[in-house]
Amino acid sequence: MSVRLSAPSAIMRHAVLLITASLILLPFVWMISLSLKPPGEIFREHFSFLPEQWYALQNYSKALTSAPLPRYMGNGVLVCAAILTLQILTCAPCAYALAKLRFPGRDVLFSLVLIGLLLPHQVLSLPLFILCYELGILNTYAALIFPYVVSPFGIFLFRQAFKTIPDDVVHAARLDGLSEWTIVWKVMLPMALPAMIAFSIFSVVGHWNDLFWPLIAVRSESLMPPPLGIIAFANQEAGNDYGPLMAASTIVVLPLVLAFLAAQKWFVEGMTGGAVK
Repeated sequence: MSVRLSAPSAIMRHAVLLITASLILLPFVWMISLSLKPPGEIFREHFSFLPEQWYALQNYSKALTSAPLPRYMGNGVLVCAAILTLQILTCAPCAYALAKLRFPGRDVLFSLVLIGLLLPHQVLSLPLFILCYELGILNTYAALIFPYVVSPFGIFLFRQAFKTIPDDVVHAARLDGLSEWTIVWKVMLPMALPAMIAFSIFSVVGHWNDLFWPLIAVRSESLMPPPLGIIAFANQEAGNDYGPLMAASTIVVLPLVLAFLAAQKWFVEGMTGGAVK
């Protein structure tokens, strides 16, 4: 049964949402605006979104040619795809075991997963750096991928989604002769597709924008993901010319925005469908 808000409450709610959305979107609007302007208009006293002299072609051309931005974005795609694939391969079976199997210590393991959610990744950076050094994988793609193979958030989200699937479905699959491993991939995961899409968006956005760990793990320019590459671009090429730098930032952010808009429906369903009851 839906609760209907009174007119003042509805107006207040929408006003708060509009103000919050404006504050969040303002930096992005400013970034796009600066990417369209020549240097002389960027630091004017009065702000205007549209430039008097369009400089978009020059800024975006310089962003794509002055530094290997396509290579940085290619690295980001490779690293994010590898991380997401390995995370699904590890998180889905773990979540299935915690949601549908009964064994001693299950609740303890789930408690450890929740503790893992509370730990910021930066806390583990030093032991991970030492481990990568001992394994000899620093300054490689493996160093960017290895620390994120297991995701506590992914295990938690998949577990909550699997908990909403009736146990009768699992029992029927077992009666049909399916193994537990097959049930995970052919029964549970397709039924939890919205949760998988929601997790995919979180994973890709988080690792596409990650700067802290790549700054530690790699030094070679050919391995840099987009955020680290933009820093190198700013230091080496842009200087005080912020137009190309904002154009490069816009190009890096655009794929994430398009991916979210394309999967928005499944993202919301995945985040609400496995809510804690």
